[in-house]
Amino acid sequence: MFKLLKEDIQNIFKEDPAARSWLEVLFCYPGLHVLVSHRFAHWLWRHKLYFIARLISHIGRFLTGIEIHPGAKIGRRLFIDHGMGVVIGETSEIGDDVLIYKGVLLGGTSLKKEKRHPTIGNNVVLGSNAIVLGAITVGDNARIGAASVVTHDVPANATAVGVPARISMGYSENEIEKLEHAKLPDPITEAMRFVLEEQIKSEKKLQKIIDDFQKQLNK
Repeated sequence: MFKLLKEDIQNIFKEDPAARSWLEVLFCYPGLHVLVSHRFAHWLWRHKLYFIARLISHIGRFLTGIEIHPGAKIGRRLFIDHGMGVVIGETSEIGDDVLIYKGVLLGGTSLKKEKRHPTIGNNVVLGSNAIVLGAITVGDNARIGAASVVTHDVPANATAVGVPARISMGYSENEIEKLEHAKLPDPITEAMRFVLEEQIKSEKKLQKIIDDFQKQLNK
């Protein structure tokens, strides 16, 4: 537990330039507090102490404004930045090195007692107020834009932007920094640019055919 706590604190220093001291992080970061309470609640949940687990989860929600169901599975070095209004459902699964901003919802779309919440891969960024619904998978290194609504799988190394979210492929972490949401691509704009580029190519080919034909007539 203490090893994980130390790792989480080090990760906050890595991800948040506003962090200045260990004391500040330890006492003033609700994302860290809720992770500590969730790990205890999740341990109780796995040992079928459901009521106590839910009670600890509820206390964590009251203190931090972040609601994580004790049944949710969370990997290492999760950073919940600010975190107010974040909701993570019971059957959610989150990988390692994930970054979540405030207001994110990992929600379910079924009333059946089955896997009904998202699975989030490693090194994923979920922008502010993003909504990810259903038993879908968000692949490793994916980026979800702020206020996007995702209801279908997102491949690894892709970005999802908009309502409903549209997928763009082929953007590495070096091309889209974690904190620079303004650099997230717009899939609609990309599609229009592609169509225009193809139209220009076609016009050039047609013009070349016309020029060649006129040359033949002039001979």
